[in-house]
Amino acid sequence: MTYSSSDRIARITLNRPKRANSITFEMPQELAACVERANLDPSVHVIALSGNGKGFCGGYDLGHAEDDPSQVDYAAGDDSPLPPGSALDPKVVLDNHDPRRTWDPMLDYAMMSRNLRGFMSLFHSDKPVVVKIHGFCVGGGSDMALCADLLVVADDAKIGYPPARVWGCPTSAMWIYRIGVEKTKRLLFTGDCLSGKEAAEWGLAVESAPADQLDARFEALLARIARLPVNQLMMMKLMTNQTLSAQGLASGQLLGTVFDGITRHTAEGYAFSQRASEVGFRQAVRERDEPFGDAGPSTYKGG
Repeated sequence: MTYSSSDRIARITLNRPKRANSITFEMPQELAACVERANLDPSVHVIALSGNGKGFCGGYDLGHAEDDPSQVDYAAGDDSPLPPGSALDPKVVLDNHDPRRTWDPMLDYAMMSRNLRGFMSLFHSDKPVVVKIHGFCVGGGSDMALCADLLVVADDAKIGYPPARVWGCPTSAMWIYRIGVEKTKRLLFTGDCLSGKEAAEWGLAVESAPADQLDARFEALLARIARLPVNQLMMMKLMTNQTLSAQGLASGQLLGTVFDGITRHTAEGYAFSQRASEVGFRQAVRERDEPFGDAGPSTYKGG
């Protein structure tokens, strides 16, 4: 992850392009540290979040990080950044998902709520956070992005939560607050994704643009927000965000995080995990999603 600032804008960039900017054990805390750095800088008025490479974020890293062994992923815990044996040591976390062992749901909750707190640093940031999405923003990547204030997306981007089909539940519970009850059910009952253009039409993104115009549109919005005084931006964000808090956001996130752990320990969750151990997670995901044909809400014609 990289951080820079200039012209009243702090720029945070997910920077694991070879791994689709997938989420490692460390990433949520790195994100929160960058947000805190921007909030403590009086020259920063707005935070820009984006991803390097072919897409914004492909979700949790479920493969062995051979290209970057210093990073701990969620399928093979090699080099723990925490004291061995601590509650959130990646090896302990992974052992908790072994079907031969007794599952501790609170250990699972401790891990995923830790990640959610990192994502929610975007929501709780004093200063507005605007996300640029290109390529893809799926699974845990959408949990992260939806905690930000505004999304600007490429028309052809793919955004959604396919793990709703098996092995996941959105921990941030943000979909319902961004697009409403019926549209959330439409996506989570199918695991379908939206295109960037659909995301704007559904009210998930503040605007979409052709891929070759995305950067310009993103920068124009950032520059416009950056013109406001920091104190005004803080008050506008606090005033609007308290509405979500009053509507029960924290309760929804607690339930979503607990349910996320349960999804990995159902009969279907264990079967998916077993298949992934046989053919790899990418192939298991392809097999999971293939029957759906990746049809989005606007393109599905039945069948």
